[in-house]
Amino acid sequence: MVSTAAQALFLASLYERVESVGLVLEVSQLTSYLGSLFGSDPVLHDVWLRGEVTNVSRAASGHYYFCLRDASAQFSAVLFRGSAARSPALPQAGQCLVAHGRVELYERQGRVQLIVDMLFPEGMGLAQMQSEALLRRLEAEGLFDTGRKRPLPALPRHVGLVTSPAGAALHDVLTVLERRFPLARVVFAPALVQGDGAPASIVRALRQVAGWTEPGTGRSVDVVIVGRGGGSAEDLAAFNDEGVARAIFGSRVPVVSAVGHETDTTVADLVADVRAPTPSAAAELVAPDIQVLRHDVAALCDRASRAVRDHTRDARHRQVVLAQKMDQAIRAQLGAARQSLETRVLQMAAMSPLSTLERGYAIVERASGAVADDAGELQPGEWLRIRLRRGEAETTVTAARPA
Repeated sequence: MVSTAAQALFLASLYERVESVGLVLEVSQLTSYLGSLFGSDPVLHDVWLRGEVTNVSRAASGHYYFCLRDASAQFSAVLFRGSAARSPALPQAGQCLVAHGRVELYERQGRVQLIVDMLFPEGMGLAQMQSEALLRRLEAEGLFDTGRKRPLPALPRHVGLVTSPAGAALHDVLTVLERRFPLARVVFAPALVQGDGAPASIVRALRQVAGWTEPGTGRSVDVVIVGRGGGSAEDLAAFNDEGVARAIFGSRVPVVSAVGHETDTTVADLVADVRAPTPSAAAELVAPDIQVLRHDVAALCDRASRAVRDHTRDARHRQVVLAQKMDQAIRAQLGAARQSLETRVLQMAAMSPLSTLERGYAIVERASGAVADDAGELQPGEWLRIRLRRGEAETTVTAARPA
């Protein structure tokens, strides 16, 4: 049995020989070598791998990191953001999925992982895979965003209708519109609603409705109803078509989808501004009830009439109040003016020479009419007039005695 010391001596000697001939690799050399092996193996470039999803994490960048495992092993995988937008499925813990991709070595960490370009639920058929992939692609482009969906017009003048001329949907929509809002004009564009030619036919009809204008006014449709009167899931295939979805998305007016299938949601339902369960329900949503409108108009007229009456009554009341205030103001001003006038009359009367005469005094005037108020100015023999309280007298100066 070899001793521990002998083993250590042997390993040290072995390391010296390996080091001397350059056989010791750097970590990056080994990972680079393994990476080239993975890159050159065609089998590892086209791998289908089934397993249960575990350890899922989604980075801020939109990349998914997870593992696929079975009863005895697990394998790391990554689904980058661009592939996730196209993938029929996304990793969720506990799901059993089938992944397609290529095996690579992540050299920085020396980790082998599957670079996934597509994930499928186990047992999914080709048609379902294509449908799921379409849904993810359209969702990533924003065709399903609720923020872009438009409200329906309150009073549509022209309603576009895209459906089969032979189906019940046409009759149902026309019946409801005639009952609820006969003022609306229907612009009908016939289309196939099932079969291989249905998607292209629906797209053409949508474009026809979009290009319609009313002669003389130039008005176009205010809203469009597109749909059919129910059917099996296979019958609804045209409403899961990408071209139909993009035509609805590109409409400049609101679109109501009316596929007539309660349980299945089509791509057209997701893109449309409003989804209705049936064509009749779509017409109910689009058309206001004219009886309700008449009631509302009558109520508004009644409110307007009451408002006018109330306003007239209030105006008359304000007029009476203002007239009373004006009369009071005029009376107050007249009273004040009368009192002021009486005061001035009394003041003038008190200052009048006649008032002096009333108190027993006399006014002496010279021949010139000037009042004689200075005895020094009078001459003997000068003629004077004397005004008394009652009457007047004439006299001649016999003597003047100045003060």
